[in-house]
Amino acid sequence: MALPHGAPGELIDIRPLGEHLRNERTHALFKTDQLEAIRIVLPAGAEHPQRAANGEITVQCLEGSVLFHAMRKTLLMKAGDMLYLKSCEPHSVEAIEDASLLVTMLIEHEQKD
Repeated sequence: MALPHGAPGELIDIRPLGEHLRNERTHALFKTDQLEAIRIVLPAGAEHPQRAANGEITVQCLEGSVLFHAMRKTLLMKAGDMLYLKSCEPHSVEAIEDASLLVTMLIEHEQKD
């Protein structure tokens, strides 16, 4: 069953999942024509394969720890750490321990002539 998206002006809970993390799945928190927020849930040892978003992104580690690979380097992200990437920057993530991330993406649309 899909989780409902947040509505404008509605509170969205992004607190750490704690003991419930293992039972949760990755899901979109909200999506508009220009912006999307996703909670990515990764159990220890899981990998989020390389991709490149068509728009700038922020990644915030909400809990746990991950190795974030981008721009020819690897960063250890722990709860409270945040980074951003420019559009189309290839990146991947691997969970060191059970973790959840908040990913926010600006959605770029092709200009029509």
